[in-house]
Amino acid sequence: MRHASSPLRAPFGKAGIWALAGASAAAAATAWWVTDSAPYPYAQHRLLDLPLPFLSWERLAEQLQPLPGERMLEIGPGTGLQSLQVAPRLGADGRLDIVDIQQEMLDHVMRRAAGSGLDTIAPTLADARELPFDDATFDAAYLVTALGEIPDVPAALSELRRVLKPTGRLVVGEFFDRHQIRPAALARQANAVGLHVIRQSGPALAYFALLRPCTSGSADRPHAGAADRCAVTIDS
Repeated sequence: MRHASSPLRAPFGKAGIWALAGASAAAAATAWWVTDSAPYPYAQHRLLDLPLPFLSWERLAEQLQPLPGERMLEIGPGTGLQSLQVAPRLGADGRLDIVDIQQEMLDHVMRRAAGSGLDTIAPTLADARELPFDDATFDAAYLVTALGEIPDVPAALSELRRVLKPTGRLVVGEFFDRHQIRPAALARQANAVGLHVIRQSGPALAYFALLRPCTSGSADRPHAGAADRCAVTIDS
């Protein structure tokens, strides 16, 4: 007499299988969040227009303080959320250079600029680690949630230091995501290439930092030596 065969059972049952699948997905997502360093894809560009807590245009302006007639540089402009605010404040005699490694992003910003009647934005397809500009070209430069996307952050900071004027300023905005450069890491890497963090605004998870070349004076420490000004540590 034959006995009906029992169906093959998974050792953990259905609930265990779903739990295992969920854990695997979570692990994969965590690995992507922590290790992926690719720039934000243009296919998701609409998300770049969403405001980020503590990284508003008003907070950027407090640190950047754009002035008419200045020449500025933006690395990783995205869809132009900041570019379209900065360019008008530079006036007809000023200029905003935007640099990105994705032509689609540059084209998007330029379409928006044309629609707003702005003709003082100049796009350049380039890598932030090898900027195609002469030394001491810019009065100021800024990056908002872009520095951590660059594979070699020290190289990018070194290039920014090179193209800034001795009295120039650099503003870095960072938000808590998989690319974020924490304040202490920014200060350490900036010091190594001759940039000094003057001040930071906002919490560590979403902050703006103002930096200057170590050879330039600062309003709060006008008589400090260059070496001293490049020995600042900011808690993470």
